Amino acid sequence: MLAVELVRRGAQRFADRTAVVVGDREFSYAAVDERASRLTNALLSAGIGRDTRVGLLVDNGEWSVPLDFACLKAGVTRVPLNPRLAVAEQSRMLAEAGVTLLVYSAPLAERAVALAEALDGLRLAGLGDRQRAQDLDLVTELDRVPAADPRIVVAPEDVVLALYTSGTTGTLKAAQHTQASFAAITANILANFLSPGRDSAMLHAASLIHASGTFVLPYWIRGGQAVVLPGFDPGSYADAIARHRITEINLVPTMLGMLLAGGTLDTADLSTLDTIAYGASPMPRPLLSEALERLGPRFVQYYGQTEAPLCATVLGKADHVGDLLGSCGHPAVDAEVVLTDPDGNPVPAGEIGEIRVRAPFTMSGYLDAPELTAQTLVDGWIRTRDLARADERGYLYLVDRASDMIVTGGYNVYPREVEDALAAHPAVAESAVVGAPDATWVEAVTAFVALRPGATVSEEDLRTHVRGLLAGYKVPKSVRVVDAIPKSAVGKILRRALREPLWEEHR
Repeated sequence: MLAVELVRRGAQRFADRTAVVVGDREFSYAAVDERASRLTNALLSAGIGRDTRVGLLVDNGEWSVPLDFACLKAGVTRVPLNPRLAVAEQSRMLAEAGVTLLVYSAPLAERAVALAEALDGLRLAGLGDRQRAQDLDLVTELDRVPAADPRIVVAPEDVVLALYTSGTTGTLKAAQHTQASFAAITANILANFLSPGRDSAMLHAASLIHASGTFVLPYWIRGGQAVVLPGFDPGSYADAIARHRITEINLVPTMLGMLLAGGTLDTADLSTLDTIAYGASPMPRPLLSEALERLGPRFVQYYGQTEAPLCATVLGKADHVGDLLGSCGHPAVDAEVVLTDPDGNPVPAGEIGEIRVRAPFTMSGYLDAPELTAQTLVDGWIRTRDLARADERGYLYLVDRASDMIVTGGYNVYPREVEDALAAHPAVAESAVVGAPDATWVEAVTAFVALRPGATVSEEDLRTHVRGLLAGYKVPKSVRVVDAIPKSAVGKILRRALREPLWEEHR
């Protein structure tokens, strides 16, 4: 199955129904599809077509869905950029992916220009914006190109998405998904935990370039709506649920915590809300218990990762009871999931092993990284590097991440990249970065730093230094100066020795 054909099916079947709502504006299926076709033709006119890569620096808005659909129709690989990343991080992604055209939304114009100045040959295409004479305004171009779908011939193995993530050492890498795997993600969602229909509406406040965006196509082919907010604000979010008669929402734990802590949902009209899906980071058990008590059995958990997106496992509404609250669920109906020892042999129930996944929705490989692909994609199985144990019924319980990844507010932070940034400060001899328990962010980035002999530096100076190199959410919430960083007998940093006392204090 081709993902682009799902776009065409939805447009043909539900032409006059409302597909996307942004603010006070409603867009029909036909209108979204025509916008996508015009954007496709505009991209083609700009020399961006099949087997090329286009960068996207786009916030949530009226162009989010048409632009994604246009990339599918044009046969191009979209390379989304998280707007919160630093210029240096985004520049590296664009350079490594060989991106020559960056599409940006007007509020992000300043960053787009900075990237163009940093990368020779990078062209810019604004969505209703043009900062420089040589730039292209795609919205203006729409009136100059045909409205008809050009129907570019594409193949199931054509890459449609190169989504950057970080490796176990913080190395940036792009997981590639194809026309076939992107369509399989849609089928996976429909088969495992959502069943939208013509009266269904999902609310999107998280960025559509991440997991939230994968929910658009399942609703599209069932006649449902995507209601798009520019970002997450608890009050506006609760009001939108009532105003648009939302039936499903997707939250990360931080968002849920903010909604509960502020009492925002206590007076909100949730009469139409059927399902609250959550994932992206582990849900603290006390928070989940409180949410179930206050909101009832509406929760569904999904587990996956960029290389094997939602969902590899699912914990359904009926499973949100007792000891299962600590589980990430049972294998999805369209996924094979095994726990293995370091040699790839399955481990018995109750023993800890690495989660491996084989499914039609897994990535085809990493962009221009054959060695890393070979290490991660083994005989058709994705090595997640997450550790878990399974009970006799097949429910999985995450034990730890084989990497030391920190999940803060739903964003992934790898200690190595923060440690490298700290190491660039002249006062720092060495450092170790771990996640500490935090009521708001679930995990707070916490740095332990050993200084060079005779050096002095303040915590705020180090935080400011890191902020100049990395995205804001990667900046340590606290920096602790210590005499030495604990290490193993072979000199490996023992992050666990620093992390465990922090969590013991929290228990």
